[in-house]
Amino acid sequence: MRIAVIGLGYVGTTTAACLAAQGHEVAGVDVNPRKVEMVARGESPIIEDGIAERLSAAATAGRLTATTSAAGAIAVSDVSLICVGTPSRPNGSLDLDHLLQAAREVGEALAACGHYHVVAVRSTMLPGTLETEVVPVLEQASGKPAGEDFGVAVNPEFLREGDAVRDFTDPPFTLIGEGDPRAGETVAAVYEGIGAPLVRTGVRVAEAVKYASNIFHALKISFANEMGVLLQSLGVDPHAVLDVFKMDTRLNISDAYLRPGFAFGGSCLPKDLRAALHAARRNDVDLPVLGAILPGNDAHLQRGVGMVVATGKKKVGVLGFSFKAGTDDLRESPLVALVEALLGKGFDLKIYDRHVSLARLVGANKEYIEHAVPHIASLMSDDLDEVLDHAEVVVIGNADPDFAAVPARLGAGVVVIDLVRIGGAEALGDRYRGIAW
Repeated sequence: MRIAVIGLGYVGTTTAACLAAQGHEVAGVDVNPRKVEMVARGESPIIEDGIAERLSAAATAGRLTATTSAAGAIAVSDVSLICVGTPSRPNGSLDLDHLLQAAREVGEALAACGHYHVVAVRSTMLPGTLETEVVPVLEQASGKPAGEDFGVAVNPEFLREGDAVRDFTDPPFTLIGEGDPRAGETVAAVYEGIGAPLVRTGVRVAEAVKYASNIFHALKISFANEMGVLLQSLGVDPHAVLDVFKMDTRLNISDAYLRPGFAFGGSCLPKDLRAALHAARRNDVDLPVLGAILPGNDAHLQRGVGMVVATGKKKVGVLGFSFKAGTDDLRESPLVALVEALLGKGFDLKIYDRHVSLARLVGANKEYIEHAVPHIASLMSDDLDEVLDHAEVVVIGNADPDFAAVPARLGAGVVVIDLVRIGGAEALGDRYRGIAW
């Protein structure tokens, strides 16, 4: 492929070096003539293992050039990869000046370009930025419509300084948010030499994946740091604890729980978090990230209550009562809290959970129903049809497989509030409401 890399900072230089090393013809573009001179000579303007060798070899082989002229590079390229910075403004918003200036220069070059060309943005930008900010600039500067005379895509980078070459050549996936299939095919060809899953998705999804990744990394660092402070205050070696913690790739370091849904509950998570926070307070340790988890969970629970209230309907059927499908455990079930909140607001409720039958309950769960929430016991039914016949609003509270067929069975006008993404949007249209999707 013939590729123009716009911006020769950390991401751009790494991208240019790695693509040229894989045999592509790469033209680097930057407004800084010093950077251009260095790259043209095969010298690296950044400090990063493996980059200088790749730049030198590519320049010697004639696969790498550099210029201050975007027009010259784009005239002989199939793809432009925009790699300029999007720094923070003082108020926290993104400064898009460099990105939009690069888009303007690329657009002006496209005006004179006689062949199909794809503009792919590797810069980090909020979802919607390509469509609402970058594409209008490209179209206005080029006088051409995106998706016809040129294609657009988002191609986020996931490069760690110090490990950039390995991250580029051996990534967990390569991500392309395509404005149209032809643009996606063109950018995909750039990465044919990369032995990693190729994910082609929508533009906004690709933009958002980068943010989800970086914010999660920040959360993990804060979690590890606060656990370190807490464990140190309790006389425990934090590194020894977290080394064992990371061995669990089924729940701890995995895709477990990373799925939008309803609030957490049960006999472990709330109890253990409260105990840890109490120990921290006792030892005068401030844990703002961990301390925000329970209030955040409660806010999400109240979000579910608000969705029911917003329907304007009073007869509610709640499907699922235990904190998780396949169990009868009611301890700190967020669905119990939701039911109590709705009762307090005057809603007429019926509850169904095939695993929470009053006749079968024993021990702690039976005692909980009889003493903690006796007013709820009278609302429970062993007959799903009875609950559905009663309801103007059906709240699906856990992922019992029996509930998957419920949306298709409902009469006209019945609204579904889905807290677990059981599905059913196709059958209900705008009467289906998901809590976090």
